[in-house]
Amino acid sequence: MFSVYILYSAKFNKTYVGYSTDIVLRLKWHNELSESGWTKKYRPWKLIYHEDYSSKSEAMKREKYFKTGVGREKKQKILNNYLNSM
Repeated sequence: MFSVYILYSAKFNKTYVGYSTDIVLRLKWHNELSESGWTKKYRPWKLIYHEDYSSKSEAMKREKYFKTGVGREKKQKILNNYLNSM
């Protein structure tokens, strides 16, 4: 199983989209274990959304979608829903 996820950094108002086979470990990596990279600069991250897929290729396509113009709009709606529910 592959999960596509959206992370949110409230401190910096940033989002990040990725995919993983172990979403819990991946979130821990983004928040604690990574020693370099873009996500390290914007800690802490909160998981605000995820979708599960049975194949890596499906997950990669969905991740890529969230990085397109239409996908960024969808991601913004997800973020707005998250922020409004707080």
